[in-house]
Amino acid sequence: MMSDEEFRAELRYRMSLSAARTMLEEGIISKEEFSEIDAVLLEKHRPVVSTLLAGKPL
Repeated sequence: MMSDEEFRAELRYRMSLSAARTMLEEGIISKEEFSEIDAVLLEKHRPVVSTLLAGKPL
């Protein structure tokens, strides 16, 4: 079971990554920049579930 804080960290990470993914799809950022953003977001938010899935296509 996930604690409230773990849930909030997961939510913040996924919301932020979603914005970055939209920028990637619209050509605003490159794949390399997206990867850098993902790494920064993982470090900042420390999501539990998403850390296990990082770098794997969904």
